[in-house]
Amino acid sequence: MYYFFRGLTLIHTKGLKRFVLIPLLINLVLFSLAFYILLQQVSAMVAAVQQYLPDWLHWLEYLLIPLGVMSLVIGLAYSFTMVANFIAAPFNGLLSEKVEAHLSGRIIPDTGLAGFVKDIPRMLAREWQKFIYALPRAIVLFVLFLFLPLIGPVLWFLFTSWLLAIQYADYPYDNHKIDFRTMRAQLRSQPGTSFAFGVTVNIACMIPLFNLFVMPIAVCGATAMWVDKLAAQNDPALKAPGAKAYNKLDKYC
Repeated sequence: MYYFFRGLTLIHTKGLKRFVLIPLLINLVLFSLAFYILLQQVSAMVAAVQQYLPDWLHWLEYLLIPLGVMSLVIGLAYSFTMVANFIAAPFNGLLSEKVEAHLSGRIIPDTGLAGFVKDIPRMLAREWQKFIYALPRAIVLFVLFLFLPLIGPVLWFLFTSWLLAIQYADYPYDNHKIDFRTMRAQLRSQPGTSFAFGVTVNIACMIPLFNLFVMPIAVCGATAMWVDKLAAQNDPALKAPGAKAYNKLDKYC
């Protein structure tokens, strides 16, 4: 949880604010669109249920309408989150790079606009890889969510928390061109840190209005987690000078 709140602090850091702006604007635009679609679809769905149910089954409205609204909200939320992460991936990668330079004190060579544009296809391909990993698992767990009233929602929450940990921790890994399988294995090797981070992000995503700001906060927090706990697994030279102090604070948080 410490790293999510550290991300909340980092987005206000001088020199990083301008890199936070574009992911934030993408999130705001897409979730405003999702909310607009949600309002339209809920009205249409309620009208359809009321129109097509025979009089003797009208009592089913009290079951079908909440279930339908819940499914619609979850479907839209995760669909637009996926789209937002896909569109914002290059900018999230850039934000992660600047945060890492700020925390580690290392100067990262500036490749300029040409280098940034050249990296975009690789970053988008990485987002597609995450989507392929998540989709079959999400379908199975979403079915369980709908038909197992107690176990299904718990499994769905735990699964999406793990996906969020993968989603945001992947940006610093991808910046260092570390493959997707290695990244997942290293996150699993520190389940307390990575999974607690994902759970915290997941809870933050459920808070209205605040969830619009979660993307850049989570990118910054995951990058801080990379600098402190994960970078040295790949190259001891990447270990940040301040990592011990952060780890000690993390123990108390």
